[in-house]
Amino acid sequence: MKLIYNILRLVRPRQWVKNFAVFAAITFAGALFDKPVFENVLLSFFVFCGLSSATYIVNDIFDIKKDRLHPFKRFRPIAHGDVPITLGASLALFLIIGSLVVAKSITPAFFGLSLTYLFVQFLYSSFLKSIAVVDILAIATGYILRVYGGEFASGYHISVWLLLTTISISLFLAVGKRRSELTLLSQNKDFNIAATRKSLSHYSERLLDVYASIFATSTFITYSLFTFLENPGGFKLSLGILMPDFLPTFFQRKWLMITIIPVVYGLMRYLQDIYEKHEGESPEKVLFSDKPLLITVTVWAILVVVLIYFVTP
Repeated sequence: MKLIYNILRLVRPRQWVKNFAVFAAITFAGALFDKPVFENVLLSFFVFCGLSSATYIVNDIFDIKKDRLHPFKRFRPIAHGDVPITLGASLALFLIIGSLVVAKSITPAFFGLSLTYLFVQFLYSSFLKSIAVVDILAIATGYILRVYGGEFASGYHISVWLLLTTISISLFLAVGKRRSELTLLSQNKDFNIAATRKSLSHYSERLLDVYASIFATSTFITYSLFTFLENPGGFKLSLGILMPDFLPTFFQRKWLMITIIPVVYGLMRYLQDIYEKHEGESPEKVLFSDKPLLITVTVWAILVVVLIYFVTP
């Protein structure tokens, strides 16, 4: 039982929440309740769960020596010796092969994107994470590929503004991850930053603060433009004399812009977690440990579905 528990820790199911990004394309395209399309995207979700877990294992194997020098990562199953390296490698190989078989059954484009995702993650594990700035771009690429995975699996395209929003928030989360890592290691004087994460030694807290500000701002701007420029008109009512003249126009406004409110609060709350609570190294951990943030994300998702599927025509 203990080995099974450690294997579950190794594949990090909590991080699968990132893979819900594959549903972005069909959600905003109005096809979330199209059963055949939804089934394809659901399969793509499981493919990314398998591939991401496999890359986490590979990354842990690559980083075993450095993780043992890290104040928290030294307790990971591979670094701590709870799961043998051979078993971890075998599990990673099984997950990769199984996921790619399923990916091939979805669409050829999705299969190609799955291979691209694996390639980027292996490059990151082997040497990209040691190169300052490039490591942030590589982390963000993983988030972006998930969104495109949903597009390739469904055939529904995301708009340019949604793409720009995805790029912005991906870079924001990646910068937040590095900022929190730097803060945690800086607080532990016994640990050598360069020895545990070479790229971190090339960042200063001030530089990462600037990066975070840039991408938080760009996320707000691009998402706001997306809700305004891409959202269809609101629901239409025609009740003649029973309704004042101004109400039909009022109901035809771009209601998706309401979702800007939880997005702004979510960005501000996440920044608070990074700077006051010194969290952010693991975005999904922040999400599940911060109840106001979790509620905000849930409210945003509900608003998006209600406004797109039950309010707009």
